[in-house]
Order: sequence, then structure tokens, then C-alpha cells
Amino acid sequence: MSTTILHADELLRHPVYTRVLHWMVAIFFVLALLSGFAIYTPWLFRWMTPAFGGGAETRLLHPWFSLGFVIAFGFQLINWLHAMIWTADDTRWMKRVNEYASNAQAREPDDVDFFNGGQKLYFWTIVASAVLFLLSGLALWFPEISGRTTVAIAYVVHDLAALVMLVGFIVHVYEGTAAAPGTFRSTTRGTVEKRWAWTLHPAWYRRATAGEQSRSAAKAR
Repeated sequence: MSTTILHADELLRHPVYTRVLHWMVAIFFVLALLSGFAIYTPWLFRWMTPAFGGGAETRLLHPWFSLGFVIAFGFQLINWLHAMIWTADDTRWMKRVNEYASNAQAREPDDVDFFNGGQKLYFWTIVASAVLFLLSGLALWFPEISGRTTVAIAYVVHDLAALVMLVGFIVHVYEGTAAAPGTFRSTTRGTVEKRWAWTLHPAWYRRATAGEQSRSAAKAR
């Protein structure tokens, strides 16, 4: 299905292409994470490797899962690059992040656009972590080329990058579900309620509804 059905009280937030990329990133990340846990955590090894066909198959699949994650996320980076550019509005948002975390205000400031400062910070943190994850992963994938010292450093970098992404993933899931009800369906149906947009992303809401307001004004004449 290449189109998204919109109802009167909804706005299109994520088109089909964006949603497909989002779930590809998520699926490959989870597969890379679980296979990585199976390899690097001995007490989980015998419990998790059967899901991937055994120990040897898990070691074989893990770098491919990781590469799939990096490639899918690379396409998402291109897709969201313009929307993720940092602005002065984002800097102001970060100064009041405690108010956001504590839900001190029922509505976000009028200058919050398609993504807020926290979402952009999370995104660029994942970009940096994914780059380190890829470079260290390649060194581990081809140890005979990399050398012993590089491999030793790569182990540490790879684990730290994966840990940062895991923490970010947990926060991302929480923010997209319990913290902001109505957000998750934007990744499945692609739509959000207008009230959700008006509350959490006022600047984007005004831009997204500008056409509707213009048409309403024209009919009123």
C-alpha cells in the first residue's frame, strides 16, 4: 500500500517510505543486538544462539545484521537530514529540557517544529554511535587485516557504541509510547491527531494546516 488514509482530525506525519525505513532500522538493530549478546555474553550463549541456528551461524549473521542496520539508518539519515538540522530554537529547547521531562507544561513552545531539540540530539548521537559501531565492527570482522592492537581497541569501542545505542533505543521506545500517547501510531499508520501535533510540535502543526486554513478562508469569502 503506497498511500496513507487520512481522517478529518488527522495529519500525515510519516509517509510510507519513512515508516518502512524506521522499521528496517529497528528490526536490524534488534537482530544485531540479540546476536551480539549471544556472542559476547557466555551465560546467554546457549540460550540465544539456537534462535539464529547455532553458535557458528550467530557469529556469521551478526556482522550482516549490523551492516543492515547501518545501511538502513544511513538512508534514514538522508531522509531526515534537513529536518534534523540544529537551530537556535533547539538550543532554547535544551535549556528547558527539565520542564519537558517533568511535564511542567501541557504544551510545547510555539517554535518547536517537526522534531524538538531532544529528538535531534538523540538522532545525532545515534549517527555518531553508528559510525563508531561500523568502523569498530569492520576491524573485528577482518582481524587479520586490522592487527591485534586495533582489534583490542575496536572491542571496547564497539561495545560502548552498542551500549549507547541500546540506552537510546530504550528511551526512544519510552518516548514514543508511554511518554507521549499517540506517537507510536505515526510509525504504523503514519498519522497523528491534530491535537497531538498542536500540543507537541506547534510550529509543524501551523505549517501542516496552513493549506487547510487558506482553503477555509477562501470558502468564507
